[in-house]
Amino acid sequence: MSNLRAYEPLKQTDSYDDVRSVPQPKRRVSRTAGFALLAVLGTIALSVFYVSPSHADKAAIHGKPLEQCASSLPPPAQPPAPNNVWAPLTVEEIVSIQKWLDEPARGLNLTKSDKAGLADNHIFLIDAYQPRKADALAYVENPLSALRPAKYARVTIHHGTVPVIKDYLIGPLPISDKSEMTELKDVYHRDEIPYHARGVLVANELAPLVLKIMAPLAEATEELFGTSALGLVNDTMLAGVSAPWSFDGTFRRAWVSWRRNVAGPWLHPLNFFQYVDMSGTDPAQWKLIKIVYNHQVFDSIDSFLDAFHNGTLQRLPERPDQRKDPSWSTRKRPNPEYRRDLDHLPGPRSVSFAGLRFRVDKELQYVSWLGWGLYLGFNRDMGLSLWDIRFRDERLIYELAPQEAIAQYAGNDPMQATTAWLDRFFGMGASVRDMLPGYDCPHEAVYLPAITHSGTGIIKRERAICIFEQDSGRPITRHTGYMKDEFGAVKGYVLTIRSISTFDYMFHVDGTIEIRLSASGYLQGGYWEPKQEGYGAQIRDTSMGSLHDHVINYKVDLDLVGLKNSLLRTTTAQEEVEHPWIEEDWGTTVIQQKISRSYIENEDDALLKYPNNFQGSYAIVNKGETNAWGSPRGYAIHPGYSPIYNTVVGSKRLLNNANWARYNLAVSRRKDNEPTSSSMWNQHLPGAPMVDFHKFFDGENITQEDLVAWVNVGMHHLPQAEDIPNTRTNLAASSFFLTPLNYFDTDVSLESINAIVLTAPEKTGDPFTFDDYGVKPANCVPEGVPDFEYSGLSAFTMDGKPAPPTSVEELRKQSELFHRIKVEM
Repeated sequence: MSNLRAYEPLKQTDSYDDVRSVPQPKRRVSRTAGFALLAVLGTIALSVFYVSPSHADKAAIHGKPLEQCASSLPPPAQPPAPNNVWAPLTVEEIVSIQKWLDEPARGLNLTKSDKAGLADNHIFLIDAYQPRKADALAYVENPLSALRPAKYARVTIHHGTVPVIKDYLIGPLPISDKSEMTELKDVYHRDEIPYHARGVLVANELAPLVLKIMAPLAEATEELFGTSALGLVNDTMLAGVSAPWSFDGTFRRAWVSWRRNVAGPWLHPLNFFQYVDMSGTDPAQWKLIKIVYNHQVFDSIDSFLDAFHNGTLQRLPERPDQRKDPSWSTRKRPNPEYRRDLDHLPGPRSVSFAGLRFRVDKELQYVSWLGWGLYLGFNRDMGLSLWDIRFRDERLIYELAPQEAIAQYAGNDPMQATTAWLDRFFGMGASVRDMLPGYDCPHEAVYLPAITHSGTGIIKRERAICIFEQDSGRPITRHTGYMKDEFGAVKGYVLTIRSISTFDYMFHVDGTIEIRLSASGYLQGGYWEPKQEGYGAQIRDTSMGSLHDHVINYKVDLDLVGLKNSLLRTTTAQEEVEHPWIEEDWGTTVIQQKISRSYIENEDDALLKYPNNFQGSYAIVNKGETNAWGSPRGYAIHPGYSPIYNTVVGSKRLLNNANWARYNLAVSRRKDNEPTSSSMWNQHLPGAPMVDFHKFFDGENITQEDLVAWVNVGMHHLPQAEDIPNTRTNLAASSFFLTPLNYFDTDVSLESINAIVLTAPEKTGDPFTFDDYGVKPANCVPEGVPDFEYSGLSAFTMDGKPAPPTSVEELRKQSELFHRIKVEM
């Protein structure tokens, strides 16, 4: 069982030990016999090393037998404070809040979420609410003398009897006679959260309505598409719904798009749509508004069937590609007979032979590495967040967290033309799944769990977050030279903290942080026909990938040498100057570039796009603190891969609910009542959102104030055949960097002793001498890689007891919500 240690719970008592063995005495043999023996033994040793996972007694380096490598568990961390004030709620805390709210004294008349109807009062969400920044900083800076901030929960209740949605703060926690319930309103720009903006109560909320619509259409759909939806186990049609469903909360209507019920259904659209009204709390009153088939509009089921029967319906051409084997949309290898050369061998993997170099406190969710240290948070809306990020004992960032992710589509059909997703609505944290060991993260990664609440219970993902260090394969700095101490390199190691398998926070040895997002998954496909030209790309005879933009917003609350910071703009431009001392051979005119620096003093001027040709940058600096050379200490915000903003401006479906997406970045004064750039309710309120980002910018001064940078990454996704079945993370990637700008007096990566300095030989023909600071490669036998296994999740009922096993179909419903609606009786 020793090879399972990679997945054992972290033990804070595990220590760092290098287990390299002591040299063994050598036996002398003749040179000829020795060479022959070495050749034979070398062949045998290499063969055994290759085929056997247990080769510690066979392998050797320089005659020294190799022993087992150091533990693959991280050494214990030493957090600056003994409590993580940004930690998510525990299972026990969620259960206690639920019980407290259920008490008659609260007067809420709650129905259990799994039993509730739309006209009932029920709890939609229980999540942690972050403390005031001043209280949190007072504690983490003086944990022995300052009080720990009181812990509060945010609770969302759907008051179906009114109907209205309300957010509440519950606390302090743990629940006691001091705990209170107050409505949370000061973070929103509307007094009430409209009920039509609510989240989905149950996964198949729309199933009864679509069954009522589709049952009379079964004969037609079988003839037109070879499919039907009657609520049977073997139904061959699935539905998906576009969004937003409302403009300002006064109605709730959506387009329903139909697909084949096969693997990867999003790539098998039927070009058949219904517009439905889901307004109000009585599903019996929900109704069909119109049907669209092949660009023909019908105002009822009867009018569509009349056209179908009397021959006036203009039918789509036959689609033989859709009637054949649909496995092209699966991840099955398309040509099992084809083998790439040497692909049968497992690829290289990263091993920390001397033991892991990062520290983890699993209970507090604290991580440290080579001078870096930070706490982790996690919530339902956006998942992983980073807090109190310090480097070399100085706080650089108070909060680094994703805020929202949009995807706005285009097309010549009702689904693509009306879709503008805001992923916070679905809950990116709630959508986190366990990482695949060896695929989503390296084999030696350390995993941390995450807990989220939903209407159906409490979910715990054991591998929601992974942490690993890797050699980037290139030095962070390097130079070849011949003067003393001029030639050398520093290794470019990077620590990555990852969630959702594609959200990366990457820490470098020079004080740089790279925030990178890469996407993979199925396209939202459409029906391909000539009328779709310009709105995507044909990926099969009658399927297309639809044109869309992805933009993801991050909150970066930098605190550089304190809370008083300013926004520095740096640009370069061409100039023409006269230099009278230049020789006449060239003339006295010089055309060159010059730097201009200025401070942006009003936040209304801080809605920003990167300079043309990237000639310049923006930085947060402290004008009152300088380095040794008189420059204000700060950090620059550098674009990385694909630094885009949203293409479309003015669409009613994304009018004011994602104003942040119009820019590359924006900087505002930090306020406790402006914690996020969006809210889950914004999805269905584009005309009157609960959080209107533009209202953060009200003419305030941003010189030497506590500032927040709101930074965007994303991609213009122009689909292509290679997106099938899933987009690739190497192309669908975007990033930005937070990097020192005169924050230090010199490059601090030179502090690392994982480095080398070479000295040129004094005598011609001699090798270079070098100093590697005594850090030698460790040679040992690494732990075996465990057999692959994927267990899914741990679920708890709202009383904290383990939930009974859930079927795959139920898991799929909860995961895909109205992206995949299967009709049920």
